[in-house]
Amino acid sequence: MVASEAPARPVPGPRGLPLLGNLLAFGRDPLAFFSRLRDDYGDVVTWRLGPRRSLFLSRPDHIAELLAAVEQTYEPLEIGWALKQLLGDSVLLSKGADWRRKRALVQPTVRPRHVRTYAATMVDCSTALAGTWRDGQRLDVRREMTRLTQRIVVRTLFGNDLEDDGGRLGDAMAVIQRELATELRGGVNLFLPSWARPPWRRRLLAAVAVVDAEIRRLIDARRSADPADARQDDLLGRLLAARDEDGRALTAREVRDEAVTLWAAGHETTSTTLTWTWLLLARSPDARARLTEELDRVLGGRPPAYEDYERLPWTRQVVKEALRLYPPAWVITAVAGKEAALDGAPVRAGTVMWCSQWATHRDPRWFRDPAAFRPERWDAGAPDVVPDHAWFPFGGGQRTCLGARFALVEATLVLAALAQRFHLEADPHDGVPAVGLLLLPAVPVRATVRAR
Repeated sequence: MVASEAPARPVPGPRGLPLLGNLLAFGRDPLAFFSRLRDDYGDVVTWRLGPRRSLFLSRPDHIAELLAAVEQTYEPLEIGWALKQLLGDSVLLSKGADWRRKRALVQPTVRPRHVRTYAATMVDCSTALAGTWRDGQRLDVRREMTRLTQRIVVRTLFGNDLEDDGGRLGDAMAVIQRELATELRGGVNLFLPSWARPPWRRRLLAAVAVVDAEIRRLIDARRSADPADARQDDLLGRLLAARDEDGRALTAREVRDEAVTLWAAGHETTSTTLTWTWLLLARSPDARARLTEELDRVLGGRPPAYEDYERLPWTRQVVKEALRLYPPAWVITAVAGKEAALDGAPVRAGTVMWCSQWATHRDPRWFRDPAAFRPERWDAGAPDVVPDHAWFPFGGGQRTCLGARFALVEATLVLAALAQRFHLEADPHDGVPAVGLLLLPAVPVRATVRAR
């Protein structure tokens, strides 16, 4: 299935209410709303988020054009108030010259050669977790995956473990996730003035304060550490040592913002991906059997290593297909500037552009049987050609997620290390996602451990 060229001719979407536009429909269920725009109206759909004119894009070629133009004729849009409280002015949310400076400072910390050095930590932490699992044990899959990926990212970011095994940070992040969803639900919370403090905002600020305190403690420990300590070469050490072209280091606040962003994105994205992956494998005996065969054949009972990432194509495809069906990041937004255009047609300045990984990843034009978990669709030589940006869980253009390689290697090696020893039999579960900062299962995924 190949995307043909299609002119970007906006068509009107669903009728909205005065002032509110389509805000209530969006707030009730953003995923269903975007799917409806895609299926019922067309490739470029006009709608309104409150008073703001919006365009929703669902075609890969249009999405690719939009993402390539961000930082040129479009700029990122901050959705709501809550995410800013957690991430501050990090590279994820900054714009223009400030974004370019921070990206240049942060990008070297997650280069592929550094990811190679982190692979041993990923496997060591996974092996340690596997040592605590027992046949017949019942567990909360997301909780297990969150603790594991948090330990990995804290070791690679700070060169340290958390004294309480991540409890404080993990609990705080759960609150933040819940209140980010509260802001999106109903839609009107997105337009509350910044000074308003309803209960959900107070809960979120308290949770962010916990994150700040824990991250500050770890940063302070690093600053006071012996310069000869080998841990200085971790992500935080590189952030503290980074200098821009004028010789300026990141300020204390900037280090905090980048450290929190790397911590939150580094473990939440992968733990979410792994949770969905275990659930999908539990429903797919054939895919699980092929995974087992590959792990036995390639690894022969030994722990995986970085070099095995390329030697485990089916394992990578399982992760890739899980990212297609349940992309942790589910929406991208940008605002048109004065010179903005799409497919040669001008776009009115101030228009909010939207594209959704959820909607495009599940478009039957690009994926046969789009709701089915079929890792074989990514086989080399598969009959269907997937267009560029029909799969874009890490975004695209200049603002592609800096940690994409880290996340893919981590998810693949963690899955390999655990699945070569255990299967997880998940309870019957409809897989309904809950929208927040990431796309999480709406209810806990509980499973029984089965030793192979």
